[in-house]
Amino acid sequence: MVLKLGSIIIVWNQFWGTGMGNNPGTLDLDGNPQDNNFDLGLRRARFLAFAQISPRFLILTHWGINNQTIANGGITAGTGKKPQLYMHDVWNEFMVHKKYLYIGAGLHYWNGISRSTNASTLNFMTMDAPIFNWATIELTDQFARQFGVYAKGQIGKLDYRVAVNRPFRVGPFANSDDFNSARAVNIQNDNLAYSGYFYYAFLDTESNKLPFMVGTYMGAKRVFNIGAGFHYQADATANVVNGNVQKHDMALFGLDAFLDMPINPEKGSCISAYSVLYNYNFGTDYIRNIGIMNIGIGGGPGMGFNGPGNAQPTIGTGTISYTNFGYGLPKMTNGSQFMPYAAFTYKNFEALNDPSGQFDIGLNYFLNGHHAKITLNYGTRPIYDADRNLSGSAGQFLIQTHFFL
Repeated sequence: MVLKLGSIIIVWNQFWGTGMGNNPGTLDLDGNPQDNNFDLGLRRARFLAFAQISPRFLILTHWGINNQTIANGGITAGTGKKPQLYMHDVWNEFMVHKKYLYIGAGLHYWNGISRSTNASTLNFMTMDAPIFNWATIELTDQFARQFGVYAKGQIGKLDYRVAVNRPFRVGPFANSDDFNSARAVNIQNDNLAYSGYFYYAFLDTESNKLPFMVGTYMGAKRVFNIGAGFHYQADATANVVNGNVQKHDMALFGLDAFLDMPINPEKGSCISAYSVLYNYNFGTDYIRNIGIMNIGIGGGPGMGFNGPGNAQPTIGTGTISYTNFGYGLPKMTNGSQFMPYAAFTYKNFEALNDPSGQFDIGLNYFLNGHHAKITLNYGTRPIYDADRNLSGSAGQFLIQTHFFL
């Protein structure tokens, strides 16, 4: 919606219906074992407004909610009621040199590591991001954002973004039981974080007016990029060995490639593919389990390393490879389009005894491009027992309605 020349506001909602096989040990509200679960919830409800108040100045504000379920996301513990709106992005930007150099400051999303660490949530090709692309999510950042100063620009076909940030404090993790084990955990520190992402555009050049990188152009552009990035923070984690505190730097790296192009422009068919390799070092045996829109209750017999509901080992010291591919079928006479896709993830974490593989398959139905679409997805996740051995897998069905103006 254009409010006036140079000012834009965007509104989008993503509503999920979920049916999943729970992890072993998950309980229902009465304390009985619960093998399966069903839920409805808001994955995202957002507003974004920005204004180009002159050719040299830009202001942006982005706010909303995420992950509201019947059980969490609300202001009252144990319920999803009345989620609190909060700021995602707030930054000001100044053009030093057209195309070559822009400098901004604030709570920002100009991230390092990879393309998908800068992913737009408006135009995913798959149902959603794999989450490990946001390596510091909700610990040293605020939903993938940190306070800082960034610089961006394009020099010919080379696009760059770099930032110096002040990470959020993580809370008193040093007093937790984990800190007294051999496993590294996040600790309080005031060290700056440094990040950057660089890619070379072999075909069409993409816009870098905003940081949000497109998941698929649905054949509207011919894009082939290869990129690399990093994120570094000194003494970000620590563990205790023989009574001695050992601190560890957070050193995260990514290497990726993105392809998106039309196959038959007259009929609208297209392909989209993305592949990324992450090398994450958070410190000895660092591991984080995450469950998106998770309403599982734990504590029952057979509870493994995953935890309850749909939680799984997601982020940790080790390597992760992720690849997706989608094929946009020819458009129908009413302009709508189907796009089936598949994705595969391989994770090899230092803290676990076995690596794991998992997949997603899905189908987008674009009623009006990314402005109105319905997505079906089936995905698997690995199950680890209490001894951190791979013991099986579980599945989850998702249906999403996504609209944005």
